[in-house]
Amino acid sequence: MKLRTFVPALMLAATSLPAISAAQVEVTWQEPDSYTDVRPANESRKGFRERVFRGLDKHFARMAKVLPDDNTLAVTVTNLDLAGQVWPSSFVGFGHATGSDVRVIRRIGIPRIEFSYTLTDSTGAVVKSADVSLKDMGFMDTIASSRYNDQLRYEKHMLQEWFDEEMSAVVARK
Repeated sequence: MKLRTFVPALMLAATSLPAISAAQVEVTWQEPDSYTDVRPANESRKGFRERVFRGLDKHFARMAKVLPDDNTLAVTVTNLDLAGQVWPSSFVGFGHATGSDVRVIRRIGIPRIEFSYTLTDSTGAVVKSADVSLKDMGFMDTIASSRYNDQLRYEKHMLQEWFDEEMSAVVARK
């Protein structure tokens, strides 16, 4: 009985919470066939690429939640190099039985991304704009184990560090 009265009260409380608003985000993946490394290990190239882009699109949107509501963040990605390298499983010691590839993460396979961005306000005036080239040479030393299952954890961490530094003045004005 208590559960029945608690659940509707919880649902009512949840509907009265303010909606989380954020800046609009537009991510363009420019000429992805020329990217350094968005190579799948064990799935189709198209499916893997779509999953990677969708994951990073969501991360840009998640980061933008702290920007002023009336802003628009437009990002054009021109290159992506995921952490690690893809090797045939037999080459890295898994034998011939699996017949598939594996992504091997080592310190020399650093994540990199190149993009340009423009942050505009509600009138279309440019608040910030730049060409960005990121690489994280210490990527294996900075990731919390809580994100261990996220295949894009290194790239997301690199982007988050850039965003926190680059947008700190804009976030403070919100």
